[in-house]
Amino acid sequence: MPASFSGLSNPSPSFWRSLQTFNISRIIIAACLLLLLNLRSTKDIWVFSHLLAKDICFAYLFASIGFTLIRFFHQRHFVVQLLAQIVVDLLVISLLYLGSGGGRGGLSILFMFPLAGVAILAPLIWAFFFCAIVSLFLLVEGVYRALELNDGNLVSQAGLFGASYFAVIYVVSRLASNLIRQEQLATQRGNELAMQQAINRLVIADMGDGILVLDHSGRVFEINPAAERMLGGNLTKEMLGIKLANIVALRPMAETLADMRQRSISGPGRNPEDDISFVSIPCYLDEGRAGLKSGFEVSSFGLRAERPHFVTHLKLRFILVEDSHLLPLSAQQALDRRYTIVFMQDVSDIENQAQQLKLASMGRLTASIAHEVRNPLSSISYAASLLNEDLSQLQPENPQARRLLRIVDDNVARLNQLIEDILKLSRKARTDVEAYPLMRVVRECVQDFSETRSIAPGLILISDEVDFQVTFDPGHLFEVLTNLLSNAVRYASGQPGSIQLHAMTSPNGRQELHIQDDGPAISYDVRAHLFEPFYTTSRMGTGLGLYMARELCLNNRSLLDYEYRVDDSQDDSAEPSGRFVINFSGLTVSS
Repeated sequence: MPASFSGLSNPSPSFWRSLQTFNISRIIIAACLLLLLNLRSTKDIWVFSHLLAKDICFAYLFASIGFTLIRFFHQRHFVVQLLAQIVVDLLVISLLYLGSGGGRGGLSILFMFPLAGVAILAPLIWAFFFCAIVSLFLLVEGVYRALELNDGNLVSQAGLFGASYFAVIYVVSRLASNLIRQEQLATQRGNELAMQQAINRLVIADMGDGILVLDHSGRVFEINPAAERMLGGNLTKEMLGIKLANIVALRPMAETLADMRQRSISGPGRNPEDDISFVSIPCYLDEGRAGLKSGFEVSSFGLRAERPHFVTHLKLRFILVEDSHLLPLSAQQALDRRYTIVFMQDVSDIENQAQQLKLASMGRLTASIAHEVRNPLSSISYAASLLNEDLSQLQPENPQARRLLRIVDDNVARLNQLIEDILKLSRKARTDVEAYPLMRVVRECVQDFSETRSIAPGLILISDEVDFQVTFDPGHLFEVLTNLLSNAVRYASGQPGSIQLHAMTSPNGRQELHIQDDGPAISYDVRAHLFEPFYTTSRMGTGLGLYMARELCLNNRSLLDYEYRVDDSQDDSAEPSGRFVINFSGLTVSS
């Protein structure tokens, strides 16, 4: 069946289009009938008044136009519209058939129009029902004419027309049924394809690996968000259609791609590993110092516009996609439809993950060793103290021995501090800390630090303009601030207010604590290794202070970083100053 009863209650758009085509055809037929009535040679064949036949044709034409307008403005009640049109068609054609003298008038063929329409747009049983009515009408009219005119051929002619109607209607119904099934299958496949494309877009947008698609001329065709992040803003969605070779920072990729395409000419038999390459992509500040606005946050690796401030190490894998094997394309068409997919993987992330795993293992091993070293270290310190007492009594004027003992004491103290730092890393943050005002604890820590280190009054300036509550372990916060203040005192000028601590809330909701001194900013080369363990620029440092401070912050669900910023009080052309920033956004509560 071309249309099920349930399908007619909610017909597809193609059914409505077919019904409109049916209406337009009806208008054409009505106009042709009017033209036929105006022919002088046909006026004598009409049984009843020629004017009455013309009126019927005019009424049929107006009804056809009305059906067309109803379908256009009222696309509802498909079954009612179809049945009304079929009934009107059969009534009008039957009247004209009778008026033209029955089978002698040659209008029997007009019955095929509404019957074919119902065969296409309605179930087959409906088409057979109307076909049976028309066949009975023709037989009854043929029998009447045969009795009146004593001509038996009219009955056989009506029977042949009826049989022809059934045969044609069945064929038309089958063809329409096949077409409808094909359309439904195409619609289903289209919906499935659209769903698959939507899923693919979501997967590609959310996947960790970068994907870059280039056309045959090397122009950027598509890029996913991961690739945008890996390329550091050198290539974005807004730059689609630009040649990869025209982007200065991405020329290493373009050269690698050109080399890969050159190797692909060698044909099959190549090693798949030949299509894997490693490149380093530099990222740049677009505006340089002129682009640094008040409060603008520069990346932790930020440099000037004339030199790269961050380098991403990428692993590239190229796949050349040609659909000439899918479609019978000409050589030029195959060239135009050739694309290259570039899969990008940030090797830096993999290296960082491996480094973190290695550091975690080393941390556990070092903590175990630290416990074992403390006892012999205490024995060495105790023995040095006894030796110093004996030396004071026996050889009070021996400076060489005293200098050697002082070296032992200094190195024992240094090793003991190193062990203390390592053991502090193993202490987990408390989870039962209630929220408290941040600046209150900051003031207590600064006061304790100033008294312990004999810091001059006014050297450390604290601003209370902004305050918020945190659930940071107070003991850990003391350790972090003590470490940062120690670094600040070491490099500050020593003038009043040369070290400043203040809290701030950024427009995007980040709540931070800034520790800043007026000393020179940390260089970008040193910044890249600032939080690595055992990395230090001080001869007496252990290299664990900042690493320990960051780890303690991470244990408390916050982040310690070194950033370059321009203060609100400075103009746009001012140099960005460096400062340590503790971001509490992951644990803040309402103030």
